[in-house]
Amino acid sequence: MVNRLETVQYLLITINQILSAGIAITAFALLLYTTQFNLRNRVARTFALILICVVIIYSGEAISSVVETPEIVALIIRLEWIGILLIPATYLHFSDAVLATTGKPSRWKRYWAVRVAYLISAMFLILLPFPTIFGEVNLDQPFAPHLQPTLVTTAFSVFYLVVMAMSWFNFFRAYRRTTTSASRRRMVYLITGALAPAFGSFPFLLFGSSIASQFTFFFWLIALVSNFLVGGLMVLMAYAVTFFGVSWPDRVVKIRLLEWLMRGPMTAILALGMTTVFRRAGAAYGNEYSAFVPIVLVLTILLVQFSVTLLLPFIEKWLFFGKDREDLNQLSNFENRFLTRNDIQQFMELVLAAICDKLQASGGFIAILNEDNVEMILSLGSNRNKQADIVNGLPQMVSMRNGTSEFYKWEEDLIISIQDDGQEEGILLGLIGVSGVEEQEFDEEQIKDVRLLIGRVRIALRDRLMQKKVFETFQTLQPDVDMIQSMRAAGRYDERQLFETNSNLAQDDLVLWVREALTDYWGGPRLTQSPLMRLKIVNDAMSQQEGSSTNALRSVLKEAIERIKPDGERRFTAEWIMYNILEMKFVEGRKVRDIALRLSMSEADLYRKQRIAIETVAGEISEMEKQALNGKG
Repeated sequence: MVNRLETVQYLLITINQILSAGIAITAFALLLYTTQFNLRNRVARTFALILICVVIIYSGEAISSVVETPEIVALIIRLEWIGILLIPATYLHFSDAVLATTGKPSRWKRYWAVRVAYLISAMFLILLPFPTIFGEVNLDQPFAPHLQPTLVTTAFSVFYLVVMAMSWFNFFRAYRRTTTSASRRRMVYLITGALAPAFGSFPFLLFGSSIASQFTFFFWLIALVSNFLVGGLMVLMAYAVTFFGVSWPDRVVKIRLLEWLMRGPMTAILALGMTTVFRRAGAAYGNEYSAFVPIVLVLTILLVQFSVTLLLPFIEKWLFFGKDREDLNQLSNFENRFLTRNDIQQFMELVLAAICDKLQASGGFIAILNEDNVEMILSLGSNRNKQADIVNGLPQMVSMRNGTSEFYKWEEDLIISIQDDGQEEGILLGLIGVSGVEEQEFDEEQIKDVRLLIGRVRIALRDRLMQKKVFETFQTLQPDVDMIQSMRAAGRYDERQLFETNSNLAQDDLVLWVREALTDYWGGPRLTQSPLMRLKIVNDAMSQQEGSSTNALRSVLKEAIERIKPDGERRFTAEWIMYNILEMKFVEGRKVRDIALRLSMSEADLYRKQRIAIETVAGEISEMEKQALNGKG
């Protein structure tokens, strides 16, 4: 009976070690996810602090339970307590951020409460390295080394309970301030998931009592339940946090988080668990590290990734699509079947080569009508040697077309017009030219095959035009869609955000967007995909920039820079410093070293002045937007 109890206890300890490492892995994975997607949001930032504490705690717990050197174990235990000591302050900070999101900003009481909590945690951290004050490391209990209780650890326990009570009071207030069913449901998820730090700290506080040593089996059973709860609640908490400050649709948030959890922590935990079981099973039979361990590791990773790839699309449709399934399937099919420029180029190259082979031509080219211009997009064979002459003669080829004539001559080439057969008047889509066939006579079979190939080119060019119109529509809709998604995200927990206008942009976000747009001033994703595109002043400027949103945003940035320009002729004096930095760095594209040398300042000073200049430009853009909106009213 005793041996059986010891075996079960050993099994509980092994599972707890795997779970402790799994929680650390999951927390670190969620930390990476948070820092990648929505770290600009205050709730997400404070949640990241909690995750850092969880990573420290459970990494230390997993390592200390398998290390046998007493000195290293003692060091790891104290490092582990760094996370434990910081948990209460970060927890209070997080609850304050959640309450502020519901429209109740931090006033002086909550503001100072958070800072005092961090100060007290810092005081405990200062005492942590001193064993006589904070307690010696007890190594008597196998697999569960811990600090001996002292007056200081008792004081920390009181501090822990008080701060947790304050945090839960903030959570309760945040829940009461939410109004919609969706926001209340997610707030319940968040509050329930917030139990994870409390459950996670419980075993470590319990180490300081006599319960752990007197009732070892029940302690590990409680620790097992606690670890399961911590893992599940932490994922639930992360799920709720991912919706704060993110303007993506809910389905995108859910799918990205699910895929990351399945491909990241789930794969790592299963691989770790399987290798641990096989290694310890081998040790029980006298071979601690068998050859099966690396094989099991590789097979587990490959099988889990294969299963995720196979099952994830079905899980997404089943869990997240709902009533939008048909619309999303159409978008997915469009994405999968969409023809890129390179795809169309390759297809038309194959068709042109087939036409040249069928007509025994020495070369060929395809030209398209691009608005009011004619553009050659492809040439083969001998035509490559006279490409410049063909480009210059393209307008003449178009003008020589007689009505709806399909074949006609231009110098030594046979020109085939490609018309849109879906239009009554036969709109010209492009031209096909072939060389070296002026003396040949084509039989009926050749003409039939060539007409068939011309029809293939016609379909490709017609689809190209239709896709171009679709993308133009997307570009027109993008600013409004971004605004709606941003307001929807902000209004989840504070409906007053729905009454805010674009002029009331968060200053930090506006400065960041301006900096990114200026960095890609002459082209780049940070300019073309900038959130500044949804500003009214940018939309108004598009009419003066031939409908180009990129040029419109560039003109707005240029106007904002010109607004801070002093009167008079340009000089290199102190009053011109901000304008000169912006003009030389972003508009002229000069190197930092050259600018610093020209303005007679250090590079560090240049960066400080540049930051101030960008903030000034952001302020000018905000003022321009307010004036545009007031003028509209």
